[in-house]
Amino acid sequence: MYVSHFRAIVIAGTNPEAGAPAEGRLISGDPKFRTWNVEEAEGGIYAGMWESTPGKWRIEYDEWEFCHILSGVSVVAEDGGEARTVRAGDSFVLRPGFKGTWEVVETTRKEYVVRV
Repeated sequence: MYVSHFRAIVIAGTNPEAGAPAEGRLISGDPKFRTWNVEEAEGGIYAGMWESTPGKWRIEYDEWEFCHILSGVSVVAEDGGEARTVRAGDSFVLRPGFKGTWEVVETTRKEYVVRV
């Protein structure tokens, strides 16, 4: 039996998981998340799409994440470092140990790959 090793990141017809910043991490606004996790693989690898409405919250990464912004505008600021504005077309990696803030200025949608 043939099993394809190709997986498109397609969210049409799937229901997203609803979420929000973890308790105690909200700084401002009332951000609401929608996550479409379309791939889970052995070794703690996840891929899909995430969206947030405007707001600002603290983030702390124990995992490695590749992000590609599809739409919107956000500001990702590392504690003790630079604040970076990201928008449609931008790609970046957040490495384990990253601590700072994520501020959604305009509703932002990204594709992601996470390795735990």
